[in-house]
Amino acid sequence: MSRPDPDPALSIRFDVEVDGVELGAFTGCDGLAAQYDVYEYEEGGQNTYTHKLPGRVKFENVKLMRAVDANSGRLASWFTSLSKSVERKTAKITAYDGNRKAIATWSLVGVWPAKYTGPSFEADGSGVAIETLELAHHGFRLS
Repeated sequence: MSRPDPDPALSIRFDVEVDGVELGAFTGCDGLAAQYDVYEYEEGGQNTYTHKLPGRVKFENVKLMRAVDANSGRLASWFTSLSKSVERKTAKITAYDGNRKAIATWSLVGVWPAKYTGPSFEADGSGVAIETLELAHHGFRLS
């Protein structure tokens, strides 16, 4: 008898925390990715293939997006508070299922805010105002 599949994480909402500071709920996340540099080595006398050797691992910046809300001032304030001295922190991105049960948490190491972008406003537009936070980091673990 097969077990039912576990509830999937919903991509519509997840929370972000940096060293205990709740940055709030976000609706978009991009860049949870890692990639190794690949070095090719052509060995003399070996003509059937080229050796591929692993190099350094690189992590993309994580880009978080959400609609401007009551917590936006807190996010912008946190970002600007680091302008005098940027310290590397630890961040957590937690995804939830439909019942608000935590499904997965990514822990980012050596985090610092690389970029904050406030919303663009248009007088004739009816879209939602979006703010973006980009976090640079040294790597992540999934738990």
